Amino acid sequence: MNFKNITVAGSGVLGYQIAFQAAFYGFNVTVYDINDAVLEKAKAKFETMSNAFKTDLKATQEQIDKTFKNLRYNSDLEIAVKNADLLIEAVPENPEIKIEFYHKLAKVAPEKTVFATNSSTLLPSTFAAATGRPEKFIALHFANTIWIHNTAEIMGHATTDPNVFNAVVEFAKAIGMLALPLHKEQPGYILNSLLVPLLTAATDLLVSEVADPKTIDKTWMKATGAPLGPFGILDVVGITTAYNIDKIAAEKTKDELKIKTVQFLKENYIDKNKLGVSTGEGFYKYPNPEYKNPDFLT
Repeated sequence: MNFKNITVAGSGVLGYQIAFQAAFYGFNVTVYDINDAVLEKAKAKFETMSNAFKTDLKATQEQIDKTFKNLRYNSDLEIAVKNADLLIEAVPENPEIKIEFYHKLAKVAPEKTVFATNSSTLLPSTFAAATGRPEKFIALHFANTIWIHNTAEIMGHATTDPNVFNAVVEFAKAIGMLALPLHKEQPGYILNSLLVPLLTAATDLLVSEVADPKTIDKTWMKATGAPLGPFGILDVVGITTAYNIDKIAAEKTKDELKIKTVQFLKENYIDKNKLGVSTGEGFYKYPNPEYKNPDFLT
């Protein structure tokens, strides 16, 4: 399999990063989202990202210009996928939304198109039937700020074609990722199997009124030497993602603390559009969060 034309569905926190990364490495990329207004916001984010590539990767203006030439935009799903060799789905972390999307996608995508979900916690087997092509369906999970934290976890399910799996591994390498193949399905993959328990413990401490976000972050950063605490991480990941994950867990387990956490995040952050770095405020205010101050740990 030789992927040349990539469609990225969803231009949110990770979707626009995936699109820009693939375009930077020479792939033809079409960005799909629900309407043109959302796509216009994505274009603005690409301008910001181009500056990050110049700063962090020392990208030249010529490289950035070529990247923008490789990007296309469309809010019509059928047109957006008509030439796609690979579609990467980055829609909200909600099973109902994803299943509805795959039902629509299955009706319009060419037979050749491989589908990959960027879900951070949900298993590909959850959506395999909805895709209509389970053998050509796989998970391809990226960490946030993918041009720096360039990991790509590749996870198939029971009926994923091995050739598809290998092709996606090679694609990940081709866009500058450290390809990390998983040998079996694992909720949370590798990264979030390690990270989510930390973030959950942090929100449990907060909602239980044990300590405030800054104190919790200071504890983690000072004791481990980590550059970010769990609430700084949540702002980068996006509080909406954490909220959706907690909501699913609360509905499934009926755990009182989970239910309280969902309510807390909704009232204090989601409803106030304090979603993290993407909106300029979450647990901290951006672009200059307190945890970056030299005296934060003193």
